[in-house]
Amino acid sequence: MRLTLDGDWTATTTDEPLRSTPRFDFPGQCVRIAEYADVEGWQRFLGETFGSQEWLWDAPDELRFDRAGRELVGAGFRLPYECAAAEDSARVPVMPAVRPGGLRADEARDFRLPVATELCRATGDTELTCLRDVDVLDEPLEARIGIASDVALLVQHGTVVGWSLTDPVRYLTTGFAAPDPASPSPAVRSLFSECLDLVTRPLLDQVQGRDPAALALLRAADETLRAQREDRRRADALLSLIGNLVEDYANR
Repeated sequence: MRLTLDGDWTATTTDEPLRSTPRFDFPGQCVRIAEYADVEGWQRFLGETFGSQEWLWDAPDELRFDRAGRELVGAGFRLPYECAAAEDSARVPVMPAVRPGGLRADEARDFRLPVATELCRATGDTELTCLRDVDVLDEPLEARIGIASDVALLVQHGTVVGWSLTDPVRYLTTGFAAPDPASPSPAVRSLFSECLDLVTRPLLDQVQGRDPAALALLRAADETLRAQREDRRRADALLSLIGNLVEDYANR
């Protein structure tokens, strides 16, 4: 299948998905799939590959390709701050099934992959679906290309229109660190949903506007995360962002 990612920039699907484990950097609100483990490695990676990347004031999503074989070797996706309405999230199709695969760029040149603007949350946040816009839901998806474990590109009319992350709690981390390989605890799964409410609109707007009820929820989440004894690495990933919000908006 040939996919359009940016205007006339195209890539062809392959049978080789990325082998790297996804990393959901919660304080950075992004999902990374690549081998690098620090800023220096990321910078080297960018220099050795081509594709879509952050540049000065522009921060698109990232798909990076090997210069020699033009194969997909890494990806990075930013989580939208705007939560779709519940009725729109309910319209996210479960079909077609995910087909594991990679991408090969049809030509070796850079392009720009716009970030998704709408976050659709499944019940219990078992899956996050990030769409170019909610109009995508007006028609069926053509394909889901599983470019890595639990990460898929969504395709409609031959164009990539979004991406999804299944079981996002499993991949919680901070920065470039690898996620905890152990299964998430039920308590942290519940806390994840509470925290995701707080860092996305509309509740985020209320936090930033210092609405008393929203700040009470923020402080409660902060206290619960600090007291959490099990699954500490994931709890700390959530706390990294929630604690910053408390410092910025709830300590005055």
